[in-house]
Amino acid sequence: MIRIHGLSGGYNGKEIVKDVQFSVREGEFFGILGPNGSGKTTLMKMLSGVLPSTGGEILIKGKPVTAYSRKELAKRMAVLPQLSASAFDMTVREAVSIGRYSHQTAWFPSWSEEDEQAVTLAMQDTGVEPYAERQVQSLSGGEQQRVFLAQALAQNPDILLLDEPTNHLDIAFQQSLLSRLKSWTKDRGLTIVSIFHDLNMASLYCDRVLLMNNGRISESGTPYEALQEPVLKQVYSADIKRHYHPSHQSPQVILNSPPGLENTILISENMLSCESTHILLQSPVPLKTLSSAVVHAGFGWYTTFVNRHVDLNYHSEDVQMDLVRYIQAQGLDPNETVGMMTAVKLADVAVKTSYHEGFSILTVVTAGTGNAADASAGADRLSGSPGTINTWIFVNGRLSDEAFIQAVITASESKTRALADRGITDPYTHTPATGTTTDSILIAAAQQGKSLQYAGPAAELGQAIGKSVYDCTLQSLDRYLERKRND
Repeated sequence: MIRIHGLSGGYNGKEIVKDVQFSVREGEFFGILGPNGSGKTTLMKMLSGVLPSTGGEILIKGKPVTAYSRKELAKRMAVLPQLSASAFDMTVREAVSIGRYSHQTAWFPSWSEEDEQAVTLAMQDTGVEPYAERQVQSLSGGEQQRVFLAQALAQNPDILLLDEPTNHLDIAFQQSLLSRLKSWTKDRGLTIVSIFHDLNMASLYCDRVLLMNNGRISESGTPYEALQEPVLKQVYSADIKRHYHPSHQSPQVILNSPPGLENTILISENMLSCESTHILLQSPVPLKTLSSAVVHAGFGWYTTFVNRHVDLNYHSEDVQMDLVRYIQAQGLDPNETVGMMTAVKLADVAVKTSYHEGFSILTVVTAGTGNAADASAGADRLSGSPGTINTWIFVNGRLSDEAFIQAVITASESKTRALADRGITDPYTHTPATGTTTDSILIAAAQQGKSLQYAGPAAELGQAIGKSVYDCTLQSLDRYLERKRND
């Protein structure tokens, strides 16, 4: 659809875009990214024919852009500039109708049914039809942006050029607009080239992106290929971290916070309260968390942690919602709370704080063996009561994602060793138990202080976790077993 060969150009004899070369396929959503002054808008003006190039070539459907008349080019290509304004006050319908100018063929333009349908559809697609008879200047900046997008769409172009289309739009309209544009590329074969400042929006919606720096292409490809962390740091001169969208392969970019901005805290036993109905730890600031909890499993940031006791015969059609209601009944915010359940008597809890060079950990374990199981046996079994061995590990330190995952492995291995040392077996297979059928684990870190890259058995953090989990699991098991003997 679009082919660019060795394109250069700028203003007043100053070359801003330098030897740029890329192509855009038909029906593709193509993003142009880069910091301020990188040449994005200059490149877009040359693509639209507004700014002549000083070198290279732009081909639209195999034909040089300079070979099109303005009216012919307007039939092929519509442009939504970064800052649109109406020179004369007019209604929304009148402003959108201007988009049909390129389709007028007679010396004295006539308005056809096709023109009317195109304008109505464009207003509907952009959500401005309710404002059709209002003056454009009476609308908010975001509403005006949608009016001028409707004007561009009314042209029924093959190519749509957008300069920051979500500028002035709230997040709901950003999502709605970009989703609609994306659907048009698939359903109508519309080719879209858009400038983005928001890297995350571009990553979510663009098929491919081009990253510019100092007038040249720094990287291009799919968002996964082009938005590499070292490249982004170099191009934007910023401390950037690349992560991934939780439900999509698109990379997402965040800024690392400068040191010293966070509130200094120390997670300690005085934040912990143990009652017969639940164990509760509340932190004054959110902690980065990885867990297999009933409520808020996976990674997240949370301030409140609940381990609720339930009866051995507990049953619910919706365990998660039942726990959410319980959390609310305690006056806690479910949005900030990680919640687990256990049938173990909470009086059997074991708590241990251990101090190490530059970091400390708080471990909390409730353990019982009612659902003891050998995970390697693969035996059929009845579903057990909830949360038989629940393990919490709070780290006063800064953990990498790798350390979080290794901490889960290390803690699980130590728990298994504690069960073996107490001779706990799977009642179905009569082999050594590796855990129970409903164990849960939580790793939470303040993300302050010493950086802890690893948590395997060879690492200092891993050794601390292994010893603490082993000790606490043994202590809680011994209390549980003593209680069972006395019952």
